[in-house]
Formats: sequence, C-alpha cells, structure tokens
Amino acid sequence: MGLVKRNNIWWMSFTYEGRQVRRSTETSDKKLAEAILSKVKVQIVEGKYFDKPKEEARTFRELMDRYLREHASRRSGYRRYVNMVTNLTAHFGNPKLEHVTPKTIVAYKNKRYADGVTPATINRELALMKKAFNLACREWEWTKDNPVCRVSMERENNTRDRWLTCEEERRLLAASAPWLQEVIVFAIHTGLRCGEILNLTWAGVDLNRRTATVFKSKNGERRTIPLSHTLVQALQNKARGRRMDSELVFTSAAHTPLDAPNLRRSFRLALKHGQVLDFRFHDLRHTSATRMVQAGVDLYKVQRILGHKSPMMTQRYAHHYPESLRDGVAIFDAGRSFSTKLAQAGIRPEQVSLTC
Repeated sequence: MGLVKRNNIWWMSFTYEGRQVRRSTETSDKKLAEAILSKVKVQIVEGKYFDKPKEEARTFRELMDRYLREHASRRSGYRRYVNMVTNLTAHFGNPKLEHVTPKTIVAYKNKRYADGVTPATINRELALMKKAFNLACREWEWTKDNPVCRVSMERENNTRDRWLTCEEERRLLAASAPWLQEVIVFAIHTGLRCGEILNLTWAGVDLNRRTATVFKSKNGERRTIPLSHTLVQALQNKARGRRMDSELVFTSAAHTPLDAPNLRRSFRLALKHGQVLDFRFHDLRHTSATRMVQAGVDLYKVQRILGHKSPMMTQRYAHHYPESLRDGVAIFDAGRSFSTKLAQAGIRPEQVSLTC
C-alpha cells in the first residue's frame, strides 16, 4: 500500500482481493491522506472494506436507460418495457444505485397497490428491475449488490378463465372497425399474443404452406403455427391490397404501424359498444385455447400452438374437455364386463392367472 500524488491530489494504491485498486483520497494534505490510507488498511484487515466506486458513480436512470438500449430493444413488446421503466423511474427518480434498497422497493410495491394494479403487474416490473441490476452486477460492473433479490415477489392469481362466447364474439366484431375485426379474428384463430400479432410480417406468412411464423416470440424463440382456412382466405384478400412500403401484416386504417396502447383503447371501446363485460385483449388467447380443447384437440397440440414453454401452463384448460379423460375410467367397465363373462362360464376369478 502506498500514496501517489497526481495533480496535487493524493491517491491510494493497494491490492484488494487479488486486484490492484487505485482510489483518490480527495485531499492535497499528505497527513490527512496518510490517515485515510491507515483507515482503509484497518477496514481491510477487519473485513469491513467494500470496494463500491462505480456504484456510487452510477444512477438509477442510467441503469434503466442502458437496460432499454442494450437489452429490452432486442425483445418483442419493446413498448411494454418502456412503459414499465416509466413507472419505475417516476417513483424512484434518479438516486445513486446504492440508495436503491429493499426498503425503497417495498415502498414502490405499496405505491403500485395503491394505484390499483395487479400483483402480476408488480411482479413484471420487479422482474425487469431485478434483471437490470443483475446486468449491472455481472456484466457492467456498476454495482456489487442486487437489492431486488432481497424483496419477495407477490402471489399472483392465475385462475382467470374468461373466453368469448359465440354471441359475445358476434357483438364484439359488429362493434369493431374493419382493421380491428381482422386482428380479433386472427387472435382467436391463432392464439397469438398482442405483440406477436402486431409484429407479424409478410415475410413470416406462407400462404402456400398455410403457416405464419413469429420470428421473435415472448420467449425469444421462433415459432411457426398453421393457419385456418378462414385466415388463409382473409390474408389472401389482404395481400392483394397491401402497400409494398410496409412489411407489417396488420396496420391502421392509415396503413401506419399499430401501437399496442392504441389497439387496446380501440378494443375497449368495441367491448363497451358490444356490451362485452370483464374482457381483455389477452383473453382472446384464452378463447383460442378454450375452443381448441372443447373441440377435443389434445393438450400437447394446444401447447405447441400457443408456444407454452411448459405443459403445466396448458393444463389450466384441461377441465374444458373432461371427455378426454373418459378412457381412464373405462377400464372399470371393462373389468366388470370381464367378471360377468367369467361368472357366466362358471369360472371363479381366483382360477384365472393374469400375466403381463
């Protein structure tokens, strides 16, 4: 350990945890600099010294900006990330990273509950924040601590099971503009998420093979799904009138890219005019899954079409088709029939040897 003078300021130079550390004492007084260095030596010996220079120099807004620029921009649904970051920065402001603590994060959760948002929304925002801090810790070396890891996530209620009836669908479509009708029908027939539909390009549509490809799904994976005859006809008609300066399949009436908030706003108005209550755009995805299962489509196919990572996510729809379980109890009828035949033949069950 030693002191080096640079531009009339004394700097400390020492080895900490196997690496060379150089820190300014922020003083030109050598005796004061020596006292500061002695204090650091004692902290190192007692294990109380923690090297956090970059954490003190970086702020929360810098963290969020870099997260959006280098991470979220490569994900689908970028606008959703921007909205969550806006909510976070509106509450936290621009403190140094070391001042973002579990206590301030819990205060944010309480504030969001007061705003009337759901536990699922709070968890998505905390997950974004946790990911940003992980990047700051592991890759950017801005901080050594992730305070979000010490805050519990909220219990979510994922039991919502709302889908459109045929009558509700008729009223909703009648209350929708033509461009919105196209989006709604496409969502019901494919089960695609809102962002996946809005980002669908003509390059991903193969009318010969009757398929649509999502190049970047919510899970970051490419997914190809079959198209119904209804959708193929609709897309053929749409392709004949498309503008060649746009690669997007679904655009506004002015042939501009559709914005998710504006889409949902128009969707809510259509719900109101069509008198469809307690329904969200994402419930069109539930409608697609529910109708497939009710028609007898096995859960594996439903999982593949919806793009669920785990079959457990698809199991929530199993109760819509109890007939698929009937063969499981049919063995009891088969066993009773076998016993009846034995009795009619005068054979006792213990006289029969069953082998695998």
